[in-house]
Amino acid sequence: MRHEVAENVQWPTEREVADELRIEVAPAEARRVLRSVPLWFHTFALNREHGLYTPGVARDHGYRLASIPDSFDGLSVLDVGAFDGFYGFLSEARGAARVLAVDNDQCVEWVRDRWGVTLAGGEGFHAIKDLLGSEVEYRRMDAFALDGLDARFDFIFCFGLLHRVENPLGLLRVLTRRLAEGGRMLIETYGVNGDDGRGDGAVHVPASGDVYPHDRFVYWQFSGGALANLVAFTELSSFELHATPVVDGHPRIMGVVSRARLSGDR
Repeated sequence: MRHEVAENVQWPTEREVADELRIEVAPAEARRVLRSVPLWFHTFALNREHGLYTPGVARDHGYRLASIPDSFDGLSVLDVGAFDGFYGFLSEARGAARVLAVDNDQCVEWVRDRWGVTLAGGEGFHAIKDLLGSEVEYRRMDAFALDGLDARFDFIFCFGLLHRVENPLGLLRVLTRRLAEGGRMLIETYGVNGDDGRGDGAVHVPASGDVYPHDRFVYWQFSGGALANLVAFTELSSFELHATPVVDGHPRIMGVVSRARLSGDR
């Protein structure tokens, strides 16, 4: 499957994305929660009638919706680089049996560098978890430490992360080892301009701060060919390109990694 995309597509707004997970608490409670978090990364619909949404700083989530399953019924889900946890909570609302959200200290450093705000980490996640009465589990851990888990997952979100790690192939290998037989991982990362999915495997290395001002954690830009080739180095996996949108001048790339159903796979 490939979703054809163009730069002039009208993507859903951040509030329209947020409306996929309607929390709907009383206005006073919504305002209290809004004030309780120093910086919101994701936009959440706390009370739509009164227009009370968290002011998420992320502005490029709309094109992701077409690739997210409508149902996670009975699935185990891992959300890597979860930040405020929107996709983990959405998976739970769409029927996931278990959801684990993980993030590390890079998000704290990144927020301090880019917005001058100091976070402890996990404030937004825990505020939304309490509102929802959610059972999504949060762990403060590095993604590379996931090899220490015994569990495998039916679905993994890897959004906005691959371009922010020093060893992207190593991370892909860790995550594919956490996929259950027949499992899928939805990857979204930073792309290259002019990518039509037939790239020669080019990986670009931007200068520090070139992609986003004051952001020193964007190390890589991947073409479709590069991402497919990286996945080919992992175990028992295949890559299917979904989209290469350009959002506000920033090229992105999205695709699905699948772990084959093989007899005797452990």
